[in-house]
Amino acid sequence: MSSRIFQSIVLQLKDSTDRPIGVIDSEGTVVACNELTCIGERWTGVVDAVNRSEGNVVSYEGRTFKTLAGWGAQFDYAAFVEGDDSEARLVCSMAVVALNGAKTYYEEKHDKATFIKNIISDNILLGDIYVRAKELHFVSEQPRAVFLIRQMESSDPSVIDVIQSLFPDKQTDFVLSISETDVALIKQLSESSEGKDLYKVAKQVEEALTKELNIKVVIGIGTVVNHIRDLARAYKEAQVAIEVGKVFDTEKSIINYENLGIGRLIYQLPTTLCEMFLQEVFKKNPIDALDQETLFTINKFFENNLNVSETARKLFVHRNTLVYRLEKIKKLTGLDLREFDDAITFKVALMVKKYLISRGIDN
Repeated sequence: MSSRIFQSIVLQLKDSTDRPIGVIDSEGTVVACNELTCIGERWTGVVDAVNRSEGNVVSYEGRTFKTLAGWGAQFDYAAFVEGDDSEARLVCSMAVVALNGAKTYYEEKHDKATFIKNIISDNILLGDIYVRAKELHFVSEQPRAVFLIRQMESSDPSVIDVIQSLFPDKQTDFVLSISETDVALIKQLSESSEGKDLYKVAKQVEEALTKELNIKVVIGIGTVVNHIRDLARAYKEAQVAIEVGKVFDTEKSIINYENLGIGRLIYQLPTTLCEMFLQEVFKKNPIDALDQETLFTINKFFENNLNVSETARKLFVHRNTLVYRLEKIKKLTGLDLREFDDAITFKVALMVKKYLISRGIDN
C-alpha cells in the first residue's frame, strides 16, 4: 500500500479541521500525517491497544485511533487524530471512511490477485497486461497452471481459506473466488514440472477439502502456460475439462485438459452433426436397439483392448459365448468389433451418444 495515497487524503482533511490527522502501520510507524514532522515517528506502545480494540475507536496517550479495513486479525493500518474527546472520535471515524475508500481503490488497481482475476476473466486488454505487470513488478514469464475447483453438492465459502492455507505465498500463488461454487488456483511451477506434478497439487487440494470440510469437489486442470497473457486460455481449458469430464469421465474427480482425448473434440461438435454421424454408422438398427447387457459386454471388450480371451475371463463366460455375442452385435449394427476400424467407429459412436444424452437429446 502506498503511503502517498494516505498522505494525499490527510492533507485534504487539513482544510476541514485544525487537528493533526494521520495513519500508522502495523508496527506503529507514522506513514502519513498532515503535520509533516510526525512522519516516520514510531509509537510502538499503541500497537497492542489498537489490536485489542477489535476495530472500534480507542484512545491512547492523548490520541484517538481507529483501524482501517483489513483481512487479518492484526491491523495493517490505523487512522489517528490528536485528542481524545468526542470531536476527536468523530473526526477519526470520518477520516477512516475517506482512507478506506482510497485504500480500496488502490488495492483494486494495484493488487496482484485482482490483476490475475482480470486476466483469466478477459477483463483486461492484452496491451494493458504488459503495462500492469510492470507496475506491479510481476514476473510475466514463469510456468503456471490453472486449477478450477468446483463444489458439487453444496457451497462452502471456507473452501478459499483451506486452499489458501495450502499455498500461503500470495506473491506467487493466487486463490480466487469465481462464483459460489467455483474457486480458481493459479499455481506457479518449476521449469521441470510435469503432468504428474499437476495431479499431485490437485490431489492435495481435494484431500484437504475432504478432510477439513468433508465436501466433494471436481478439479479441472488447464495446460501449463509460460506467460501470464495465456492464463485466460488455461482457465477456459480447466472449465472445459470439468464439463467434458461430466460427460465422459464421470468416475474421475480430477480431470486434466491434456488427457481428454477424443472427448474434447466430440464436445465441440454441433449436435446436429453428431446425430447425422449416428444415423450413418447405425444404418441397420439404431444404437438404442442394444440392451444394457450387450452394452456392458462391449465396454468390457474395449477395456480389455479387444482381447476376446481376456474379456471372456473378466465376464466369467466361455470364450465361445463372447464370440457369439460379438457376432450378434455384428448382425445388429453391421460392425465387427474384432476389427480395429469397426471398433474405433463404435467407440466414437458410444461417446457421441453419451454426449447427446448430456445435451438432453436421447433420440
